[in-house]
Amino acid sequence: MSWSLRAEGLGKSFTLHLQGGVTMPVLRGLELSVAPGECVALSGPSGAGKSTLMRCLYGNYGAEAGRILLRHGDGVVDIATADARTMREVRRDTLGYVSQFLRVIPRVPALEIVAEPLMARGMARDAALAKAEAMLTRLNLPARLHHLPPATFSGGEQQRVNLARGFAPAYPVLLLDEPTASLDAANREVVIGLIREAKDRGAAIIGIFHDAEVRDRVADRLFAVTPLPEAA
Repeated sequence: MSWSLRAEGLGKSFTLHLQGGVTMPVLRGLELSVAPGECVALSGPSGAGKSTLMRCLYGNYGAEAGRILLRHGDGVVDIATADARTMREVRRDTLGYVSQFLRVIPRVPALEIVAEPLMARGMARDAALAKAEAMLTRLNLPARLHHLPPATFSGGEQQRVNLARGFAPAYPVLLLDEPTASLDAANREVVIGLIREAKDRGAAIIGIFHDAEVRDRVADRLFAVTPLPEAA
């Protein structure tokens, strides 16, 4: 099998209920695949549907047409039709997603947030916390913040927790939505290194990179997402 994640004939539209039920198509007949060890960067103007595509690939948005095939374990799962139990297993073991924003449970320390997906996969608590600490340290999050809830962290600090949580489990497939948007130059370099290491171990990555330098250094190819005429 030459791909890890593949979209076939993918379609998605939104109904604008506050505008008389007008339907706005965003994706139609989209074909995309990403191979192990490859990073594909989505390109296109703002509003073209890049983030919508990412949310469809992760299963947050339901697809109205087509298939989203993911190599999961010894088989293939169609994310477009998978039930909730299957999606929980997929997100635990195979498919990671680093969004632009950290969604946290109040009062849960940063270290626990990063360790949680590791423990969910069966890693012992002490080992998971140690790996979480190493990842947060690599991303230059001060040790004094590791045991504090991230709700009051700066945007850049929250994004580093988000990145640590996304990269620590070494998912076979990883979706990255502007992973360096809130980071300084030093931490952008760390993320570039994490992406390259993930590729080297065979991870398939799809990303949105508005930072052209980061994109050029990690992406193997671009995939253009173009606005549909009705949505232009």
